[in-house]
Amino acid sequence: MEKPAGRREWLGLAVLVLPTLLVAMDMTSLFLALPQLSADLGASSTEQLWITDSYGFVVAGFVITMGTLGDRIGRRRLLLAGGGAFGLLSIVAAFSTGPVMLIVVRAALGVAGATLMPSTLALITNMFRDPKQRGKAISIWATCQFAGGAAGPVFAGFLLQHFSWGSVFLVAVPAVAVLLVAGPVLLPEFRAPVSGRLDLPGVALSLAAVLLIVFGLKQLAAGSAVLPVAAIATGTLLGLVFARRQLRTASPLLDLRLFRNRPFTAVLVALVFAGVAMAGVGLLVTQYLQSVLGHSPLVSALLFAPMGLGVAAGTMTAPALTRFVKPATAIAGGLVVSAAGSLLPAVTDGVVPVVAGITVLALGTGPLFALGIGLVVGAVPPERAGSAASMADTGNYLGGSLGMALIGLTASAVYHGAFPAGTTLAADVTRPEVAEQAKAAFTSALNVTGVIAAVLFAGLALLVTSMRRTEAVVPEPAMAE
Repeated sequence: MEKPAGRREWLGLAVLVLPTLLVAMDMTSLFLALPQLSADLGASSTEQLWITDSYGFVVAGFVITMGTLGDRIGRRRLLLAGGGAFGLLSIVAAFSTGPVMLIVVRAALGVAGATLMPSTLALITNMFRDPKQRGKAISIWATCQFAGGAAGPVFAGFLLQHFSWGSVFLVAVPAVAVLLVAGPVLLPEFRAPVSGRLDLPGVALSLAAVLLIVFGLKQLAAGSAVLPVAAIATGTLLGLVFARRQLRTASPLLDLRLFRNRPFTAVLVALVFAGVAMAGVGLLVTQYLQSVLGHSPLVSALLFAPMGLGVAAGTMTAPALTRFVKPATAIAGGLVVSAAGSLLPAVTDGVVPVVAGITVLALGTGPLFALGIGLVVGAVPPERAGSAASMADTGNYLGGSLGMALIGLTASAVYHGAFPAGTTLAADVTRPEVAEQAKAAFTSALNVTGVIAAVLFAGLALLVTSMRRTEAVVPEPAMAE
């Protein structure tokens, strides 16, 4: 029986949720600050796009490498180095003097941010060896991640009412300071006993593959065609080359043989496609609140916050469900709840049913994120927890990008299909009858998005239900200091 975690481990968990909150808030808080900083820096529309996207692109590209690097050089060491860099770069970002400077700093912040998520999750896995305690710790970690994402725009709105746009970046500094002071005291060091050489060609292949695929998906959502498809095709090809190399090299970045484990694969697939559904619904709902119901960005952020808070509530309550049912049953049941929540925006409109629908949808995903991520990192020996965590993080990023692209394109097709051929929306939408028709068309697009999300969640529930028991992986001891 594993030794239960004590007071030091739980205090260490409190320190670990700080970088989790940082990354989640940084991904969402910039949207409200964008108009103000763009005016101050004179950013063009293209530069604004790169200011918002450069961070997420680089995080997605580097998270695989950083997860494996932490396994090899030490997770605490990588976490503290990345956290320190994140704090310094946040200060530089706050005082950027031009759009190009901010784009470069945001990309550098992405490199630092990529060290944080897999390191925190891997350390939690090592600190909490008792399965029940580990499940509770991961649920707290996931709760902070989604609560941070929901609170980001709201907190940014408050800051922007009282301070300049740079305050959105400076808020990270106190949290980083606590991490750097308390981390060496409360967090143990873990690394693989036999690390081998870092596969640099594999790093280049994984980085290029993920960046090209994410870039292509985002551009596809913007309405382009040829360039995004070429980027996705090239990224997919490089991904296949990367996978082939990982199966042959002695020291792989990712152990792809883990996909032989049916529950491991099912949970990763569920994480990706749950991300697709949530991102697609989230995209349409935020636009619906502003474009159809006419709410301001800040009010829309407040109305949208229950989606993040719903996930947070679901992840916190998920461990309690395992007292009565198996984890797979809890995950599948939650996905059924998400499918039911998706039906509200599918069959109706108005602020109350739509907000209620996204809240129920998000609540149902809680067991997947809390228990599913625990199954992923628990399926590997402790020295490879960082690599497994990076798989889960990459799945989330790809799912979100895929959801915005594919569901966004579907919704756009429904919207434009509601108008007669030859209608010029940009010119005619000022006419009252066309404006009302545009609102009705967008509501129809939201309804279709709800149907797609319901089908995806129902399908994932069936997939998770089909998971069979596999033999547990016997972990080899990791080096601890």
